[in-house]
Amino acid sequence: MARTPALIRVDASSAECLVFTEKEGLLSSVAHDLKIRVTKFDLAWDGATLTASFDPRSLRVVNALKGGREDPEALGEGDKAKIEKSIIDDVLHAKRHPTIDFRSSEVVAEEKGFRIKGELTLHGVTHRISPEASLRGDRWSVQVSIHQSDYEIEPFSAMLGILKVKPKLRVRLSVPASEVPDDPFEA
Repeated sequence: MARTPALIRVDASSAECLVFTEKEGLLSSVAHDLKIRVTKFDLAWDGATLTASFDPRSLRVVNALKGGREDPEALGEGDKAKIEKSIIDDVLHAKRHPTIDFRSSEVVAEEKGFRIKGELTLHGVTHRISPEASLRGDRWSVQVSIHQSDYEIEPFSAMLGILKVKPKLRVRLSVPASEVPDDPFEA
């Protein structure tokens, strides 16, 4: 008798999606690298296809980063709100592009985890990506680098480009291992 594939659904209540930006430009010494949390998203796995939908209007600045470490004193709540508004309105154009979507075409077990092949649609542009999911402690983690120009996104820039965000971002998604069956292809 065939077993029913696992159905896994997670959202921001148990999973975590973080975006990391880095600064560059002549005035980069007075700017901040950022850790940003996506607060609204849904992931679903039916045993064959992984789908994910992220709300770009839900990005919230967690902290500035200095030397790779969180610097909670660097930004006030007003600064964070201005940065969030700029990201949502001026960088991601969330009114025109209200979702960021991923749909896998193949999930393959590998020695250290899984390779998730699929298409990411961001800012109205779709590209194939192929990140690896690996177990890190008690969480499954996927990290992907996104080059903003690949998705027709103009990275944030101020003061005539003297201060700007690097075009490459890192996105890290993690899910508690307890949410994933030992064999996610079968229940």
